[in-house]
Amino acid sequence: MDGTGRDPAGDPGEGAMPGADDPGAAGSGDMGGSSAAPTIYDVARAAGVSIASVSRVLNGQRNPRQETRDRVLAAVAELGFAPDGAARALSARFKEVVGVIVRRPWRVDPDEDLFSAEAESLQYPDLINRGIEAAAQRRGFDLLIRSVGIEEHDAGGRTLALARKSDGLILHDRVLEPDQMDRLSRQLPIVTLAGYATSATANVHGDNRAGMQALARHLLRDHGYPTLAYLGGYADSPDSIERREVLAAEAAEAGARLEYGPEWQGYYFASGGAKVINRLIAAGRELPRAIACANDQTALGVMSALREHGVSVPGQVAVTGFDDIPLARHLRTTLTTVRQPIREMGRTAFEVLYSMISGERPPERDIVLATELVRRESCGCPAGTGINEGEVWL
Repeated sequence: MDGTGRDPAGDPGEGAMPGADDPGAAGSGDMGGSSAAPTIYDVARAAGVSIASVSRVLNGQRNPRQETRDRVLAAVAELGFAPDGAARALSARFKEVVGVIVRRPWRVDPDEDLFSAEAESLQYPDLINRGIEAAAQRRGFDLLIRSVGIEEHDAGGRTLALARKSDGLILHDRVLEPDQMDRLSRQLPIVTLAGYATSATANVHGDNRAGMQALARHLLRDHGYPTLAYLGGYADSPDSIERREVLAAEAAEAGARLEYGPEWQGYYFASGGAKVINRLIAAGRELPRAIACANDQTALGVMSALREHGVSVPGQVAVTGFDDIPLARHLRTTLTTVRQPIREMGRTAFEVLYSMISGERPPERDIVLATELVRRESCGCPAGTGINEGEVWL
């Protein structure tokens, strides 16, 4: 799928090149007074297009747009660039395509699913992908987006097939096991979102520790809730695990009881949160005073299920989320959550990957973006924030 929305017949290479240079090419970092021979990187930077676009113009491939051709030829003339075989081979290897892989639940029980259209709505993964798309568009890259099942960790299957069509991969959450990631990262650059950085890959994520710590202390100290539960995302999700660990540490320090584990396991979708609550209530379980959810979508399902069973939010059970997706502020009971810069995470992931594709070494392998506690009504704070004409009734 072409995530940029551009005309495939045109030249997609319009995009500013970074300051990165070919570390093995003499003079690649000097566009000014150096006597070293200019490189294809210099031409691309001077023309404001990608390396592959320069290659198309010089090699007469794919009928680039006249504007692109003029800019490239002007840069070639200005710099006195003379392409050699190595430069042609280097530029030819770029596809100007980045692969993006998202984990999603393949099957949802229709008898229990209260959110059958949720998979089609613009939620957290889609907002990140929009950030990736915006950054890719500026660099003249297309996106190939593929979904895999929650338990699908098959580097030799569809993930490998996508890798062969791409210059690099952006992986949402834990798409690959560590040994699979190690093998694949030797073949092309990889950036993960909410994963783990390695010596060969980079990882971009929100500050789970600071965000969950602020939320936990608000529930435990400001509201004084003695019993809490953590309703998790995917069981192996690094984000979900870290948020749970921080909440557990804060609860222990405050002397509060925290429930978590298999019976509190969701999968980052509203239907997963609703199913957990339905099962617990059906089993006659007493609910804790507050439920901290791994993300906002899970919290929406929890709030809906509680109301279906006549449980008041936040009067009887407080509910919180994590992410601050747009819907969180437009509910009848607005959602207390931790705000992440969702689209910025996508943009950052692409820019880091782009630098790796261009031969740079990222200045950091683990990129952490700031988070912020957003106090609204669902935790028990006073009304008056977050509700407007876009209100949705759940």
